[in-house]
Amino acid sequence: MANIKSQKKRIRTNEAARMRNKAVKSELKTLTKHVQSAVAEGDAEKAQAALKTVTKRLDMAAAKHVIHKNQASNRKSGLAKLVNSINA
Repeated sequence: MANIKSQKKRIRTNEAARMRNKAVKSELKTLTKHVQSAVAEGDAEKAQAALKTVTKRLDMAAAKHVIHKNQASNRKSGLAKLVNSINA
């Protein structure tokens, strides 16, 4: 354990940020699975609604620097292709 006061605070704030980031990443995985399951069922409306939700959450995560903006774009693109595959 650190002896320096500012380092003790950094340890606390880093842990709080880590837990917050972990929760956001977990939510993104869950929402992605919702899109994938809707596509597997062949339900286009449900897939579109889930895609809209996960797209918004990915943008929010990128804005908060939980994930990189390019990673958010890549994930959105892949999910959009997946959803569009059932429409075609």
